[in-house]
Amino acid sequence: MAAHQTPDKWSPDSWRKKPILQVPDYPDAAALADVESKLATYPPLVFAGEARDLKKSLATIASGHGFLLQGGDCAESFLEHRADNIRDFFRVFLQMAVVLTYAGGQPVVKVGRIAGQFAKPRSSPTEKKDGQELPSYRGDIINGPEFTSLARIPDPNRQIEAYRQSAATLNLIRAFATGGYADLERVHQWNMGFVQDSPQGHRYQELADRIAETMSFMRACGITSENTPQLRATNFYTSHEALLLGYEEALTRRDSTSGDWYATSGHMIWIGDRTRQPDHAHIEYCRGIKNPIGLKCGPTLDADGLLRLIDLINPKDEPGRLTLICRFGFDKVEAHLPKLIRAVKKAGRNVLWSCDPMHGNTISAATGYKTRPFDRILKESLSFFEVHRAEGTHAGGIHIEMTGQNVTECTGGATAISDQDLSDRYHTHCDPRLNADQALELAFLVAEQLKKERDADAKPEPKTLIA
Repeated sequence: MAAHQTPDKWSPDSWRKKPILQVPDYPDAAALADVESKLATYPPLVFAGEARDLKKSLATIASGHGFLLQGGDCAESFLEHRADNIRDFFRVFLQMAVVLTYAGGQPVVKVGRIAGQFAKPRSSPTEKKDGQELPSYRGDIINGPEFTSLARIPDPNRQIEAYRQSAATLNLIRAFATGGYADLERVHQWNMGFVQDSPQGHRYQELADRIAETMSFMRACGITSENTPQLRATNFYTSHEALLLGYEEALTRRDSTSGDWYATSGHMIWIGDRTRQPDHAHIEYCRGIKNPIGLKCGPTLDADGLLRLIDLINPKDEPGRLTLICRFGFDKVEAHLPKLIRAVKKAGRNVLWSCDPMHGNTISAATGYKTRPFDRILKESLSFFEVHRAEGTHAGGIHIEMTGQNVTECTGGATAISDQDLSDRYHTHCDPRLNADQALELAFLVAEQLKKERDADAKPEPKTLIA
C-alpha cells in the first residue's frame, strides 16, 4: 500500500471499531447478539472452493476474455419465496447468458443477485406517507415493507429467516444448474410464457433454432450432453451487497485448506456506493475476506479515491479479486468513466469493469411510481462500451436488477410500457426491475456490442506496403 498507512490487523469483527453507515437501530441488543451467535453455528451457505473458482473466472474476464452477467432481484422478498419464481428467474438468466455467449463467442460467467440479497441501503432513514413518518424499509432481513410502526421495527430474527430462505434457494438453483435443467438440449424450452409472443421471444426462438442445429451436428459427431458435462450443466454463483455486517460476520469462516477467511453468505459480495468510505466499517470488513469483491462506483468517486479503495481492497493486485461496478446515470458516463479508467490503467491495477445501468437512472413517473426508463438503461450500457472501446480496455460485464416475472416497473422497451401501465403489475418493495422481456431485450442489445468487439479482434492487421 504505497503512500498509504498499513491497515491495522484484520479480524472478522474488526469492522466494529470503525464508523458505519446504513445500519438499523435494533431496539434489543441482547436479542441481536443471540441471533448472531446462532448464525455463527449454522452451516456455510457457499464454500471457499466455489469462491476461488469464481475468482479464477473473473480473472479471465479481467484479462479481456469473457463477460460477467450479474443480475437478479432488487431486494428478495420473504413473501415471494416460491419455487416457480426462482425457476423463472433462472430460466431468463440462462436465456440471457446464451444470447451473450453466442454473440461474443466467449464464456459468460453467471452471478445472480439471489440467495442473500435481502438488505438495501436507503437515501433517507425515514419515509413519509399520508402525513405519517416512519423508519425506512431496509429489506426483509431487517424490517417489513408494510407502512406500519410495528413492521418498521428492526427484528433480528429476520436474519434467521433470510438464512433459511437463502439455503433453500441455493439448493434449488444448484439442482437446476447441475441436474439437467441447464442442458443446452433444452434451449427451446427456456422460452417462457409472456415472452414467447414478444419481439424478444421471436428473436430468441431464431437463436435457439441455430443452436439446436449446432447441437444436432455435434450429436452426429458423437458429442452429446451425456458425454460432455459442459453441455448439460452450468456454473452459477450468488452475490449480494454486504450491508448487514453482523450477519456477514456470523457467516464468516476460516477455510480449512488455505487458512484464509471467507464470507460464506455468498460467492461474491459487493460494497455499495453509499458505504465505500475508506475508513469505515464496510471497507474494513471486505478487505479481509478472500471472496471476489464488487465495488459500486458512482459519480461522486474520483480517481484518487478509487485508487485508494483499490489499495485497501486488493493490495496484492490479485486478478479476479475486484470488480468495479460503474453506476453513473446515462448522461454522466462520459464525464466520469474515462478518468477512472485512465487512472487505473496508469497505475497498472488489475480490475474487471462492469456496468450497472440501473441505479443512476431512477426517476419518479408522473403517476407517482418510482421507475427506470429502458432507453436510459440502454444509453448507459452503450456509453459504457463506447468509452471502453475508446480507452482500449475491456467492457467486462453488466449488473442489472431484473426478474423472471411479467412486472410493469420499468417503462419502455419493445413492449412500450408507459407511465400509466406501471400500476398494472408493480410488485417491487424497493427499486424497479426489468421484467423478463426487457431483460432479454437488453441482452440482445448488449450482445451486439460484444459482437462488435469480437469482430474487431478478429479483423486482420492492415498490410504494410514495402516500396
